[in-house]
Amino acid sequence: MASASRRISRRFPCYGWAWPTNGLDQLLKAVLLPDQQAAQAQALSWLDANDIDAVEFREHRLLAAIADRFGKALAAHPAYPRLAGLQKMLWTKSRLAMREAEPVLKGIIDGGAPIMLLKGASRIAVDPAAQRGRVAHDIDILVRPQHMAVAFDVLRHGDWHVSTGVSPQYLKPRLGAVRSMNFFKGSYGDIDLHQVAYDWSQADAADDEAIWQRALPATFSGLGVLVPSAADRVALAIGHGGLDAHVHSDWLVDSATAIGAGGFDWEVFCEIVARRRLAVPAAVALTYLAAEMSAPVPSGALERIVALADRAGASRIGSLLQAKPRTDFKGLTWLSRGVAKQLRMRKKRAVRERELPDVQWHGRRAAETADAGAGVPALSQPVPMPPTIGGGAQAEIDIVVRMDVPPVRRRIEMELNGGERHFARLRYRKLGKSGGRLTLRFRGVIQPDPALGTLTLAARPSRQFREWEHEQTVATYGAVPFEIVSVKVSPTR
Repeated sequence: MASASRRISRRFPCYGWAWPTNGLDQLLKAVLLPDQQAAQAQALSWLDANDIDAVEFREHRLLAAIADRFGKALAAHPAYPRLAGLQKMLWTKSRLAMREAEPVLKGIIDGGAPIMLLKGASRIAVDPAAQRGRVAHDIDILVRPQHMAVAFDVLRHGDWHVSTGVSPQYLKPRLGAVRSMNFFKGSYGDIDLHQVAYDWSQADAADDEAIWQRALPATFSGLGVLVPSAADRVALAIGHGGLDAHVHSDWLVDSATAIGAGGFDWEVFCEIVARRRLAVPAAVALTYLAAEMSAPVPSGALERIVALADRAGASRIGSLLQAKPRTDFKGLTWLSRGVAKQLRMRKKRAVRERELPDVQWHGRRAAETADAGAGVPALSQPVPMPPTIGGGAQAEIDIVVRMDVPPVRRRIEMELNGGERHFARLRYRKLGKSGGRLTLRFRGVIQPDPALGTLTLAARPSRQFREWEHEQTVATYGAVPFEIVSVKVSPTR
């Protein structure tokens, strides 16, 4: 077992303060301890003290790995039938997600865009047997920035929907500014499309290219793909999971597995950690794996990571707060973590300011009118434009729409598009809980072009779901059918 040059304690602000504790620590030890008997004892102790049906998905993911590791060795425990059933259910969902993704992955590759798998998918590509215990209900893929449009079009034309609810016309010109996008399809399809492997706050242009140079060939569902090197897989696991308060802890299992496989390039790993500003979460993760799981972390590498973390300045405390499991927070600690997370999110938003300007028209309530409007509410309506408007000249548009809204607080989202071009987002925040008839007026300036096709006003969901099966979800987030009451178009002065 490796050790840092100083003792790592569990007292704040030492790195051990952010280690997993209690039941989460037990589950991780059941998965990772090299001593089979000691690990099994941890599993049995946890099963004695907990109800599988009462814990969250975070624990279920680790329980799947425990079921895979011990199998029928746990058969004497009363919880074993439920444990075996849970593993089978999670494995089935993972397989269905992979099957749904296969045509898209093939389409992207056939379109000339190499794919690199990230997170759980990369571990399964390296070791297909891992899929029995590694839950992967979503598939994370990385493409080079110049191939983002290829991947986006394959997903779009394959009837995959972006989780944010915006239209393809809105997204496509902004592809260069997004780090990743989440797509849904059907009951199980879930793909995260990345053009950079890390969060914007961990950006490093040189390493963005180097990760491709270090990548290794692999096979996934019969397709030729790339996976990050072992050093990159661990750095990515820490980058994605190390500051997420253990919403799930698979990333620690993935890290320990990659380190334990041998041939790990610690020099490259330490360089990535320094470039990506990952020293604090890396120090938390590696000291835990080394001290508690006997992971083969060389003392020199561990000391180097801890020294980097010690020099992180004021951000060190914020990172510690974000690394600590969320189930361990109380009162002031919870509030402090929220502040630290918001500061990190502000940095992310600052980087994203390079995004194309978002043209928004904010609606106002309008008086009811006896005008019959379009007559039939729909999710999309053509916007009539006079023939004198066009040819590159700007025009002011005044649109009045009418809709029946559900009795909930929510956002009303609409988009004005022409063919493949996005012109504006029309937005209104409904603060009251009363439902019924709502008439809204939107006004703004666009530069219409008849060559783009018919100008269309479309209702959009404020958030996309894989399935719209609950009435309350539809009422709160679904697209709202509307009718156009009037449209006034005039040239700008």
